[in-house]
Amino acid sequence: MNLQEIKQLIKVVEKSDIGEIEIEEEGFKIRISKNSKFVAAAPPAPAVVQETAPVAEPPAAPATPATTAAPPAEKPEVKEEPVLGDNIVEVRSPMVGTFYRAPAPDADPYVEVGDTVTVGQTLCIIEAMKLMNEIQSEVNGKIVKILVENAQPVEFDQVLFLIEKQ
Repeated sequence: MNLQEIKQLIKVVEKSDIGEIEIEEEGFKIRISKNSKFVAAAPPAPAVVQETAPVAEPPAAPATPATTAAPPAEKPEVKEEPVLGDNIVEVRSPMVGTFYRAPAPDADPYVEVGDTVTVGQTLCIIEAMKLMNEIQSEVNGKIVKILVENAQPVEFDQVLFLIEKQ
């Protein structure tokens, strides 16, 4: 679906009694609503990942809370810090939502591994409650690693990128 077709859909919805329309074709999903000030065009998030992640974690948590719930949570953090080094910055998600690497499904990603970024440069978008929130770099540096796949759900404070400060 191209931009002209999307604009035509918006005009049709505005002029008709239709309150909302949702169209999905070949990995592209768009929903247009009269009652909302926001029009979203994004690839659908895979349901399999959303279902398996929450189901896998709860069984592990009840098995260990009585004895060692806190130490396992602390150990991964302690392991990450020495590996990262002083010049590596973690870019964390400020909210729960869906991670998108590009402004539109057919657009190029904002950043790739190896790209140089500047303070204020958009790194990704996180969709939360039908709002697109741009996540910007807080440092000048080079993208070392992208830790989340496109259209995947993210948790609050989850590490999204590793940036080597310059």
